[in-house]
Amino acid sequence: MRVNNSKNLSRWHFNFGIAIILSVQSMSLISCTKETARANNMIRKMQFTYAFTVKNIPAGTSKVDLWAPAPQSDARQTISNLEVKCSHPHAFENEAEYGNSILHVQATDNLPESLAVAMNFLVTRTGYHILQNKDPSSAEKNEALLQRSLAPDRLVPIDGKVASELQGVVRENMPPLEKARAIYDHVAATMEYDKSGTGWGRGDAIYACDVRKGNCTDFHSLFIGMARASQIPSRFVIGFPVPEGVTAGEIPGYHCWAEFYIEGMGWLPVDASEASKQRENWNDLFGGLDAHRVQFTIGRDIRVASMGDQAEPLNYFIYPQVRIDGKTHGDIVRHVRFAELAN
Repeated sequence: MRVNNSKNLSRWHFNFGIAIILSVQSMSLISCTKETARANNMIRKMQFTYAFTVKNIPAGTSKVDLWAPAPQSDARQTISNLEVKCSHPHAFENEAEYGNSILHVQATDNLPESLAVAMNFLVTRTGYHILQNKDPSSAEKNEALLQRSLAPDRLVPIDGKVASELQGVVRENMPPLEKARAIYDHVAATMEYDKSGTGWGRGDAIYACDVRKGNCTDFHSLFIGMARASQIPSRFVIGFPVPEGVTAGEIPGYHCWAEFYIEGMGWLPVDASEASKQRENWNDLFGGLDAHRVQFTIGRDIRVASMGDQAEPLNYFIYPQVRIDGKTHGDIVRHVRFAELAN
């Protein structure tokens, strides 16, 4: 009886090809060019505006609640002169699990058909690379956050298909940093940045496993799930990209990346989706980030206390959430703008 081995042979060729790609990329990790050093130390100073307008508020509305993420200063970005332009009562609240800052606007009585809110601020963002430039992490060790960063999210399981994908990617005796690098290489090499069709953009790790394409949320959900399945604390980070080589303009959408924790180093970033598009920056985006972004929030399944205990947690939080008389309202127009400032 003749046995057809074509499928096994094809799978062997695929795995062998991926192994060669990952081997070459890992070998190139040791190189650090002058251009890399320049990018890692770049500083961008910008005026930033995050504005949104709630449209088509029904006549007779009693109350409008709006929640929006607000940027915060950390070791990599400095936020100053934060000003809220809004004609209704508003305040900032601190989200308990990840420490995100949230703007909450409450508008009542005699409401117009639309409600406008804007956050204006100055931001200084610094590029860095913890591994290449021996840049120490600024993150303090927080045991509660580390344990949360090992647990699954609703769309990021750490068992089943995600755990199975680890087989052949990491070895049990590998140090955590080597495991993280192997997972990063695997995700960036085997996924395609592609926003066609449906299902992408939710940050669904199973979708990423099955379809092998998506946007930054899908890439980093798979990375985070695989890292957590390897007992490496990992977390989701989201903000807005700032175009390189452009001094002013509007930013059409968000960008996200991930961070993983290594004992003695702290939180190290990865941007696997950008690495898949910009192969020349493959090594730069493991353990480091450029300055062409502004961070807003950390985490998935985010609970906002003022939304109430019965509210569904937010899958991730970058765009405003609105309720009119307690019901979700989605007619919101957003504008994100930046203007470069002289150093």
